[in-house]
Amino acid sequence: MAVPTIGGMRTAVIRVDVDPAGELPPAEFGKKISALISSAAKSGISVTAPDIDRLPARRREIQVLIDGDDTAALLEHAVGMCADIFGSAVRPGAVTFVSRGTDDDAHGVLAGFGITGEIDRSCDAAGFDTLTVRLARTDLERIPESRIQTALEAATNSEVVIVTR
Repeated sequence: MAVPTIGGMRTAVIRVDVDPAGELPPAEFGKKISALISSAAKSGISVTAPDIDRLPARRREIQVLIDGDDTAALLEHAVGMCADIFGSAVRPGAVTFVSRGTDDDAHGVLAGFGITGEIDRSCDAAGFDTLTVRLARTDLERIPESRIQTALEAATNSEVVIVTR
């Protein structure tokens, strides 16, 4: 299966519980993690795993970092990759995205709400960014503006002004 990416614009952090029953001995867990890290690296994917001795037996969750926007496809790929090495008992966890403060991050936030918008970035005299985000009035009737604004500000570390089009 090819790694699902869209221009490498965003990085998903996919959590996967690779040993939900907590049955793998530390040495075997370590070997499988090494195999997963090696296999993932060949596809440009990063895997982070905490030290097994610090994890509760039933919370052996790792993080798989993959570039792309399609949450469902990325999750399926990460879980499949882990299942190939750890077996079919792996369980998917939460998916979040690394934020670098880019316009792509802002578009990703909007996509997470199921909406699109136009984004203009400006910089004031002090060097602070302001994003002006144009959204359809019907989208703001479905989703509270404050939720969108807060998510955009967190993802871009910028002041956000929302206007309707």
